[in-house]
Amino acid sequence: MKNIKWTELLIFIIGTELVGALSSLLSGNFSSFYGELTKPPLAPPGILFPVVWTILYALMGISAYMIYVSDTDADTGEKKNALVLYAVQLFINFMWSIVFFRFEQIGTAAAILIVLVVLVIMMILTFMKIRPLAGYINIPYLIWILFAAYLNIGILILN
Repeated sequence: MKNIKWTELLIFIIGTELVGALSSLLSGNFSSFYGELTKPPLAPPGILFPVVWTILYALMGISAYMIYVSDTDADTGEKKNALVLYAVQLFINFMWSIVFFRFEQIGTAAAILIVLVVLVIMMILTFMKIRPLAGYINIPYLIWILFAAYLNIGILILN
């Protein structure tokens, strides 16, 4: 990123963070529900989730910005397709916590996470074609949602 467009970068980061914050707000009092569940081994304390998600949302925003400012030929539609895929996966991400915490639909939430994993893999691969670094910085996100899928499925089985 030679000439960083700071306003656009901040819009992508803050916009992504706001999606996460709104999802959390609409999820309700998730600490009491999560605290009552029987969890699988390796389940971290609830306080860790907002910290990790804040970092991951920032990385997602940075990667989307990198695609937005990339030099990819606009006629191919690659950039537009990549950013649409980004928005779709972000919406599915947004829905997961509401379904899991607000509606307490653990099975449906697990299905949503599986869809999210597929979408994030597609997003990473698409981003890598345009700007490899934009794809690579989403690998921690993929690892985290795979871990979240493990937790969600484990909670489904144990409860």
